[in-house]
Amino acid sequence: MITSLIKRTSLYVMVVILLIFTGYPFLYMVSTSLKSMNEFFVNPFQVIPESFTFQNYVAVFDMGLTTYFVNSLLITVSAVILVVFVASLASYPLSRMRFKLNRPLFLLFVAGMMLPIHATLIPIFVLTQNMGLYDTLFALLGPYIAFSLPISIFILTQFMQEIPKELEEAAQMDGANHWKLFWKIMFPNLAPAIATIVIYNFVFLWTEFIFALILISSPGNMTLPLGLQNFYGEFSVNVPGLMAALTLASIPVIVVFLLAQEKVVKGLTGGAVKG
Repeated sequence: MITSLIKRTSLYVMVVILLIFTGYPFLYMVSTSLKSMNEFFVNPFQVIPESFTFQNYVAVFDMGLTTYFVNSLLITVSAVILVVFVASLASYPLSRMRFKLNRPLFLLFVAGMMLPIHATLIPIFVLTQNMGLYDTLFALLGPYIAFSLPISIFILTQFMQEIPKELEEAAQMDGANHWKLFWKIMFPNLAPAIATIVIYNFVFLWTEFIFALILISSPGNMTLPLGLQNFYGEFSVNVPGLMAALTLASIPVIVVFLLAQEKVVKGLTGGAVKG
């Protein structure tokens, strides 16, 4: 009894400590966004502002945050949808069919997870210019999809292998071909794994900076991470304004995570244990 109480108390203490370490930075970001510049310089570490102001939020929208936000939303959502579609189609034959190149192809996709992204910057920049896509949102779509596919195919393939074969055999007896098997049987059962890759890729693409910096130059096509540079002056930084922009930028990530969090753990552990 005492041992159980000690373990439970230790667990609660660890949870509280973790909550402080993870929650305080977010709380500090939100509280700082509600401070004026003068108050921030006087009390930079005070969590609760003496006087709340929403002027920083008005200022960031005046500086073009809406354009950056919409650009990021369009390219991120488009890339995630295409990644889910392509990765799920690729995972079906890799997990449910047996052919000569099955294993080599799967290992080839897995090897893509080890490819350094920065090593491809120059070839992608040259290819983008030759295709006439430089300084457009379409220039980001290709790299975003390409670098999101390996981990997505890996997760979906491992998860799809755990779907009972009896479901597939029953559908085949009813005359279902591979296309119907995929859409009617496999795809609906991939919800946990799809939720996992949606969250993972959304967070990665929403905060991606280096490709946007290399492939985008005009302010009208900038994504949110690239547009946040405008809050850095030559000799100073508008910290409350930057915190307001970061607060708004974090909202889509939080919403996506809250909508799919229940299925994330199941998707990440799919395929880890064979029944």
